[in-house]
Amino acid sequence: MARKIRNLLLTGLLAAGLLLPTLTQAQTQVPAAAPASPTATEASTPSQATPPAIPQVAAPAAPEAILKLPHDLSPWGMFMAADIVVKTVMVGLAFASVLTWTIWFAKAIELLVARRRMRAAIDQLNEARSWSEASAGLQGNNGVAALISAADTELRLSADALSPDGVKERIVSRLERIEAAAGRQMIRGTGILATIGATAPFVGLFGTVWGIMNSFIGISKSHTTNLAVVAPGIAEALLATALGLVAAIPAVVMYNMFSRWIAGYRALHADAAAEILRLVSRDLDRGAFNRPAERRRSVTAAE
Repeated sequence: MARKIRNLLLTGLLAAGLLLPTLTQAQTQVPAAAPASPTATEASTPSQATPPAIPQVAAPAAPEAILKLPHDLSPWGMFMAADIVVKTVMVGLAFASVLTWTIWFAKAIELLVARRRMRAAIDQLNEARSWSEASAGLQGNNGVAALISAADTELRLSADALSPDGVKERIVSRLERIEAAAGRQMIRGTGILATIGATAPFVGLFGTVWGIMNSFIGISKSHTTNLAVVAPGIAEALLATALGLVAAIPAVVMYNMFSRWIAGYRALHADAAAEILRLVSRDLDRGAFNRPAERRRSVTAAE
């Protein structure tokens, strides 16, 4: 029994001897590891504070870039900030637009007055019973005065003509020439509208291409792809296209409108010429005009 107790004590002492170095080493390592946590905390603290320092360095550059951008993006502000070539295009298109509306105002008044006078002259010709009555009542009408004067001239020159048909043919020829001249006079100025309507969009497109080219050159010089840097230049370029459309669209519409009005005016001119020819033919058949040749033939036959 005593031997067993002695053996147990020896076994316990042996185990204690084996565990004591391990515990001592663990106690020495814990203080060494404990200071490591403050060091890691101190090392992590600067890394956490470093990111706010990055915007602080780049922050002053953003307001400086914003200050360089134009703030006035109104049409006038974009015009003043545009390139000299784009400015020239814009001024030319603005002048073309003013010219378009000026031609419209002047030509519309001219055509309206001429058409109203021509309708009134046709009504008087329809009511006239003889050539002398018609010529006396329409001398002051500018639209028909040239037709009446031409017919009177031919009747005077053909006073000794033998055939009334030849007189009527010559009068028709004179009236057709006067009608063509009146149409050419009325169409004067509308060619400018056609030119503006055909070329203004392309002129505006030229200004747009030039402005966008300058914007891309600015991108390459600034070494940035930020759209805010080139957006004002692109907007100025697109303003040139807008002005081209503003000048071209009314010009095309007005040209088509005047073409229809002039065609109607020429039709009224043809109606007036037909009425004059009918009156002349009627009086020729009546023998109302003084024809010395017929008198000479009648006198010779009587003898």
